[in-house]
Amino acid sequence: MRDHDAQPVGGIAARLARILTSRGLDTAAPPDEVAEPLPALQLAEARIPARYRDAVADHPAVAAWVREVAAAGTPGPGGAPGIAEGRSLLILGTTGTGKTHQVYGAVRSLIAAGVRLRWKATTAADLYADLRPRPGYDGERELRELSRCPLLIIDDLGAAKYSEWTEEITMRLINRRYNEMLPTLVTTNLGMADLRAHIGDRAASRLSEMTDKVILDGPDRRRALAAERRRLDAATAA
Repeated sequence: MRDHDAQPVGGIAARLARILTSRGLDTAAPPDEVAEPLPALQLAEARIPARYRDAVADHPAVAAWVREVAAAGTPGPGGAPGIAEGRSLLILGTTGTGKTHQVYGAVRSLIAAGVRLRWKATTAADLYADLRPRPGYDGERELRELSRCPLLIIDDLGAAKYSEWTEEITMRLINRRYNEMLPTLVTTNLGMADLRAHIGDRAASRLSEMTDKVILDGPDRRRALAAERRRLDAATAA
């Protein structure tokens, strides 16, 4: 697993440059911007939580991952590329540093680039709640679907209450996606040592190999925005 901050992104960029150069594409070109909303993007935005419908993947490592996945896609109906095998991202940072913003921005960027995208998003807490055994529900089927989904987002890994059952579910899901080399976007508030203690050594080991690590730091953006709103309200009232 490689570590990335806001500096040049090394391994991801090098792999991407090789892919794009082999296809005769300009490696220095910025991500494609869409002048008019695409129907696919509009449909995707209906599934994206309202707070993140304008999200942008502006971190260099996340933007490079988007380019790599888009460039490596296999052509499908109409020639549009679809997600194939690829690297995953593990985005770490304290609360409010923009981790969820980046992953939904990545989804928007892939669709805007014309990638045929079937994706699912869940938080770790919702994942365990949805898969917990109960009468009339086939949790194993849902686990298989999550395991096979071309792109999966797991937000806030490590935030849910730990148990041997959650450790087993996490291991099974991560292991299947690791074996099939399916791109996965994972966010966590925990450092690697704490995450390993929470999800177990086996799952943490696979995450370490299958992901590029992106560290987001800085102040809590939510609190900063709240403080700015209070300042503006006070200035308006004065």
